[in-house]
Amino acid sequence: MAGEAGGRLVVVDLARTVALIGMAMFHFTFDLEMFGLVAPGTTTTGGWAIFARVIAGSFLFLAGLSLVLAHGGGVRWPSFWRRMAKVAGAAILVTAGTYAAFPHAFVFFGILHSIALASLLGLAVIRLPALGLLLLAGAVVAVDRSFAHDALNPRWWAWIGLGTMQPPSVDLVPVFPWFASVLAGMAAAKLAGAAGLWSRLAAWQPGGVLRRLAWPGRHSLVIYLVHQPVLIGGLWLFLWLRG
Repeated sequence: MAGEAGGRLVVVDLARTVALIGMAMFHFTFDLEMFGLVAPGTTTTGGWAIFARVIAGSFLFLAGLSLVLAHGGGVRWPSFWRRMAKVAGAAILVTAGTYAAFPHAFVFFGILHSIALASLLGLAVIRLPALGLLLLAGAVVAVDRSFAHDALNPRWWAWIGLGTMQPPSVDLVPVFPWFASVLAGMAAAKLAGAAGLWSRLAAWQPGGVLRRLAWPGRHSLVIYLVHQPVLIGGLWLFLWLRG
C-alpha cells in the first residue's frame, strides 16, 4: 500500500494482518462447530456474533481507507481495474466453493462481493470531504434501520440489505448497512491525510518481527482464499488420525 507521500504504509499492512488473524480465529471456531466439536449456534450468538461483525467491519473500513490512499489524488484506472478483477474473481471462487459445500446457504454476496461493489460506489463519492463521507455513512445506517420490504427478500435482491428477512448464507454482507464502514474508512483516510499522518507513517519502515507480521497483510486476498481449505483440511486430518 503506497501512501500519499510515497513508500509502503506498513501500518496498513499490519492492520490487515490483525483483521486476518481475527478472521482465522472466527472461521476456526466455525469449523469446530461444523465438525460438532463445539455447541451448535456458537458462532451465530453472543460474543462470537459480535466478533464476526467487528471483523467484517474492519475489512470494509480498511478497503475504504485503501481506496482513498490509492486513488484519492486521482483515479488510476488500470490499477483499479486490475485490483477489481482480482477481488471479483476471488468472490466468484468463494461463491462456487461454498455452493458445492453448502448449497442451501452458499455465499452469494459475502465480504469480497461487498468490497468489490463498495469500491465502485466509493469512487462515485471519493471527492467528498471527510465530513460529507461521515454524514453519508450515517445516512446509510439510518436507511438500514428505517426501510424494509418483502420484495427485497429473495437472493437476487438480498445483497441490497433492505429486505425484511435474510436468505440463508454462511456469509452475507449487504450494501446496507455495511457500505457505511467503507465510507468511514474513506473519511478516516482523508482526515489522516489532512493531518499529515500518512507522510509520517510512510517513513516508518520497521524491521524484525513487525516486518514479518506485515507480510500477511500484503497478501490478504490470497490468504483469505486459502485459509479455510487449510483449516478444514487440518481439522479433518486431526479427526481422522484421532480415529
